Amino acid sequence: MPEIENYLASIDEDRRDAFLQLYEVVKDNMPEGFEERMQYGMITWVVPLAVYPDGYLNRADEPVPFISVGYQKKHLAVYHIGIMGNQPLLQWFEEKYAEVVPMKLNMGKSCIRFTNAKKVPFDLIGELTQKMSMDEWVKAYDHFAGKRNRK
Repeated sequence: MPEIENYLASIDEDRRDAFLQLYEVVKDNMPEGFEERMQYGMITWVVPLAVYPDGYLNRADEPVPFISVGYQKKHLAVYHIGIMGNQPLLQWFEEKYAEVVPMKLNMGKSCIRFTNAKKVPFDLIGELTQKMSMDEWVKAYDHFAGKRNRK
């Protein structure tokens, strides 16, 4: 995909290696069924519209995002939307992170930020990526979107 290749080529040299490794770890550990594309200015793995035709926020032309990796001005980021609202998964991640990274976790609702490119826990991010299948994510998204009785 030229968009993704252009995005990867645009990353500053000082953090390029770390970002490429982060990208590859997520890509290599992504559960089956998700599609890789550019969405919201980041590399994102989404639920294909063929699987979830309602689209994200009922926008039929926009697939539901799952995980994105992004390069920001001051940090590398993993946006794991599936972790938001999934207390057991969030707790697991917070505990594992504390075990493997000596720095405080810098995280929003779904955004995990790495300001030090040398302290990215690549193996842990790979493990986190594997923790939720596409079916599990679609069910969780339906719940959050209020579509609890969707077939």
